[in-house]
Amino acid sequence: DVQLQASGGGLVQPGGSLTLSCAVSGFTFDDYAIGWFRQAPGKEREGLSCRSSTDGSTYYADSVKGRFTISSDNAKNTVYLQMNSLNPEDTAVYYCGLKYGSSWCGYHYPNMDYWGKGTQVTVSS
Repeated sequence: DVQLQASGGGLVQPGGSLTLSCAVSGFTFDDYAIGWFRQAPGKEREGLSCRSSTDGSTYYADSVKGRFTISSDNAKNTVYLQMNSLNPEDTAVYYCGLKYGSSWCGYHYPNMDYWGKGTQVTVSS
C-alpha cells in the first residue's frame, strides 16, 4: 500500500521558518506528483505546491510563492516543504498528497489518490 507520512510541524514565531517532510513508501509508478496542502479552521483546503516526478518541475500558489520551496530527496523517498517568512495566516494543518499522473501539477489541485496525516503548523508570538 502507498503510505505518506507528514511531519515537521510545530509552533513558530512570525517571521520564522519550518521544514515539513513527507515520507512516501509503497509506490511503484514513475508518473505522479506530490502536493502540499493546508487547511485552516473554518476554511477550505488550499493547494500550496506540487512537484512532478517526471521532470522535477515545481509550482506554487500565489499565497506562498517566494516564501515556500518544495524539494525532494529521491534516495529517501521524501518530499520537503521549506517554509520561510511565516505569518499567523499560515497557521493550519498541513497535508501532503500523491496523485498518479503529473499533468495536474501546475494547473489545479485535484483530490489526491493518497494522503498523509496532517501536521499542525502554528505561527504565533
